[in-house]
Amino acid sequence: MRGAWLEHGELVFRDDLPEPEPKRGEVRIAVQYAGVCATDLALASGYMNFTGIPGHEFVGRALEGQYEGQLVVGEINAGCGKCPDCLGANAGRHCQARDVLGILERPGAFAEQLRLPARNLLPLQASPSGKPLDPRHAVFAEPLAAAFQILDQVPNVAGSRCLVAGDGRLGLLIAKVLQHAGAKVDLAGHHPERVPIGIGDRSFLLDGTRIRNSGEPLYDMAVEATGKDHVLQALFTWVRPRGTVVLKTTTGRSTSLDLTPVVVDELNLVGSRCGRFEPALRALQTGAIEVESMIHETYPLNDAPEALRRAAEPGVLKILIHCLDHEPSN
Repeated sequence: MRGAWLEHGELVFRDDLPEPEPKRGEVRIAVQYAGVCATDLALASGYMNFTGIPGHEFVGRALEGQYEGQLVVGEINAGCGKCPDCLGANAGRHCQARDVLGILERPGAFAEQLRLPARNLLPLQASPSGKPLDPRHAVFAEPLAAAFQILDQVPNVAGSRCLVAGDGRLGLLIAKVLQHAGAKVDLAGHHPERVPIGIGDRSFLLDGTRIRNSGEPLYDMAVEATGKDHVLQALFTWVRPRGTVVLKTTTGRSTSLDLTPVVVDELNLVGSRCGRFEPALRALQTGAIEVESMIHETYPLNDAPEALRRAAEPGVLKILIHCLDHEPSN
């Protein structure tokens, strides 16, 4: 099987990888497209000492099971299927025995095939107008689900003032989701030109001077989507007393923070990770969240190492990898 292999911080293309052998209750998926995200870049930089096939954002065709022959996306956390977490609303996202597609003890999506539990899969549906969902857009289901997770954890954001720190791939999706939910969104980052994409009421540069609050109105909620500890520290000063700070990214290293503002201002500090795929896929299928403008370039599978290098360059948004012998016509 063809795919990308990560070991000792080096990603290489290989054509001798073993095909996945699904366990009971699992389904093989022929990957059509996979997306490169910040987690993949972190793994390539040594995060979690990962060895294997990375990649967890994907769309592909189920090779067996209930959705055989259909295009599907899949939730990336594969739990035991028996514990209270797996049987409850979390659907195994915090199962103590879980593995995670392309991240933890489960080969990922930068390959011709992968395997996932059948219960993790969702089929692509047509839009209300009957137009099929573009498979390239379906790749965004996983990161968009992570953005929608904020609404599950902090409901009723309509009318609230929200700051999203970070205008990269995830930050842009978070801003889109919050704005769609009725929040008044400001975006802080390095690319003011990204506001015309249709997100945010205003944008400002995220640097050592502008991140400090100097008399600006305080926000009801701020979301950290940069992975930088100094930004998280600064956000404590941008949120009103009893407001909420959402941590959406990890730093990949130990971090020291002064938590005094959290106590003095009684801030709500919320950790946020993976989310339900249903609202994300519905938003893509109805066109409520637009993602075409975020697709930067597409690379063939044998150029996966170059795709990751490109994704790591400043200013680059979503890089896709098509995993078939040829890129399909949509």
